[in-house]
Amino acid sequence: MFQGLSHTARDAKAWPFEQARNLLARVLRVRLTDAERDLAATLINAGKADEAVKTLEALSKPVVLETGYGPSGLPHMGTFGEVARTTMVRIAFRALTEDAIPTRLISFSDDMDGLRKIPPNVPNGEVMREDLDKPLTVVRDPYGEFDSFGHHNNARLRAFLDSFGFDYEFVSSTDCYRGGRFDATLLTALERFDAIQKIMLPSLGEERRATYSPFLPISPRTGKVLQVPTLERNLDKGTIVFRDEDGERTEVPVTGGGVKMQWRPDWAMRWTALGVDYEMSGKDLIDSVRLSNQVCKVLGGTPPEGFHYELFMDENNLKISKTKGNGLTMEEWLRYGAPESLAYYMFQSPKSAKKLYFDVIPKATDEYLQQLDAFNRKKAEGDNAPDLNNPAWHVHMGRPPEAGSPVSFSLMLNLVSAANASSKDILWGFLSRYIPGASPETQPLLDRLAGYAMNYYEDFVRPTKAFRAPTDQERVAMEDLLLRLKALPAGCQDAELIQNEVYEAGKGGGFEPLRAWFQALYEVLLGQSQGPRFGSFAAIFGLDRTIALIEDGLAGRLLEA
Repeated sequence: MFQGLSHTARDAKAWPFEQARNLLARVLRVRLTDAERDLAATLINAGKADEAVKTLEALSKPVVLETGYGPSGLPHMGTFGEVARTTMVRIAFRALTEDAIPTRLISFSDDMDGLRKIPPNVPNGEVMREDLDKPLTVVRDPYGEFDSFGHHNNARLRAFLDSFGFDYEFVSSTDCYRGGRFDATLLTALERFDAIQKIMLPSLGEERRATYSPFLPISPRTGKVLQVPTLERNLDKGTIVFRDEDGERTEVPVTGGGVKMQWRPDWAMRWTALGVDYEMSGKDLIDSVRLSNQVCKVLGGTPPEGFHYELFMDENNLKISKTKGNGLTMEEWLRYGAPESLAYYMFQSPKSAKKLYFDVIPKATDEYLQQLDAFNRKKAEGDNAPDLNNPAWHVHMGRPPEAGSPVSFSLMLNLVSAANASSKDILWGFLSRYIPGASPETQPLLDRLAGYAMNYYEDFVRPTKAFRAPTDQERVAMEDLLLRLKALPAGCQDAELIQNEVYEAGKGGGFEPLRAWFQALYEVLLGQSQGPRFGSFAAIFGLDRTIALIEDGLAGRLLEA
């Protein structure tokens, strides 16, 4: 799939390729001697990554990329963003190495964490109250569907990722702790307890510092994850001693699920035990990554490569919060926009803070469609090398579809508005006349856009529509436009020809700047201040219907509707 792309990938400027090159440099640095590294770099730069892997056994071990999920709540926009962006880096790495070096993407669920508070948006919250502080995979499922609340959310995570077609391996913290996968690294942490404390304690407040331990024992009596001091360490037995909730001194092994580590040391322990090579995180975790990197080194591991992305803001420029429920949910985006538009939005400028609210969806959708058209146009012009800097290549994991949509989302929105469409059948009545041979079967993306546009119009456009009467200047220009459109051939569908007549009417009407003319058309005829190219709209809506719409606007009939 990625054969012959390594030379182009080495120079690609898109951020996933920058990250992929950093990741490759890390793999060569960590796994190989100086001489082996020089040999591998020479072979890879020559497009012979497969030969490098055959020659150097250390490169045949999979490169591990990881994303994290806290199952105290359902998967959300941040979960999607992290997996989507990490997948983009993985695909770029595969292109850079022409798939010679194997990769794995781990979706890690921190389901051994203790439930600290009842989520506000779950049913039967009282069922969970008795399970506070217990591991999420022990807390009873308030939905009554799974063995635990953690299992419920893990199942939702997997269904969520599967629905987007992500290639990943699900890994449960509970399974790793209880199944022994973390045992060796936990014993190392026990041995190097003081070194970990030396890193962590200066980062804590005075009160927390007095009781902090990197180990959170799980009470044999109550099953709760306890935040208590470690009183003794027994290296020969692999145990710690702490005071349980009833005050009794209790000894538990650090292996086999007897403890869970505090989250920053836990992060470092996970990187070490699972051999993680890459993990990205939000800007708010810069200090946490710094501390976890130090702990990882103490444990004998090498911190993974990664970068910090900016956080999403709501319409009031406040940080998106699961607890507050502000911003936009996955379900809401997918009601109004295609998954591809969401992946495009995640691709764009990950190090810049972006608003995540309803009004970004139409723009993101149209920009995605423009990028897909540009990708395919370049391909149609005979350029056999795919444009690796085009977002569409990354959105579609290296396999963009050969066709996009002949109609933009913003144009579809205005078609819904002008036609007062209550079903996709009404829209297809216009679309099939404008695009010969088009149908939901031949244009599946266009059909999906029709559904998204109807939902968006009904929920956000219709409630805010406000028609107005034209001013004297606007009336004169619209009457001139009417004459110009009536002079065109009957049934004319030439969008450029119609657009030129709209321009001429605006110029003749003395509008300066000309965008004021188009704003007047949208406000008088569609009840909104923005819209698509008017010529394209008229071509699809129909010349006769557009003429009738202008006549209604001039007569004030739209104000009465």
